Amino acid sequence: MTIIAIDHVQVAAPPDCESAARAFYGGLLGLPELEKPEPLAARGGCWFRAGALELHVGVEDPFAPARKAHPGFVVDDLEALRARLAAQGIAVRDDHDLPGAVRFFADDPFGNRLEFRQG
Repeated sequence: MTIIAIDHVQVAAPPDCESAARAFYGGLLGLPELEKPEPLAARGGCWFRAGALELHVGVEDPFAPARKAHPGFVVDDLEALRARLAAQGIAVRDDHDLPGAVRFFADDPFGNRLEFRQG
């Protein structure tokens, strides 16, 4: 048995998160939304495509944001993303601890930590 790939990563969000998730992940980050299959759609949340992988935003109640665990996104223009986030009032936290990597962290609308790295 060999694991051959990671299919998706899930972040948690509070109930009724769908509009904010679509605005942030779909609108601001530009990830295409995927249709959730029934009966999974009845659970709430939404799914997005991120390259070959999927990002699932799942409802968790009670909800607590992930402050350490996080998905890492590779971006073709990190400075353009920085400007886009800043224009929406979203703070970025630069990180220089990984040698050779140009990256920063930001939070989604629910307080989940996200990493963005220059590709």
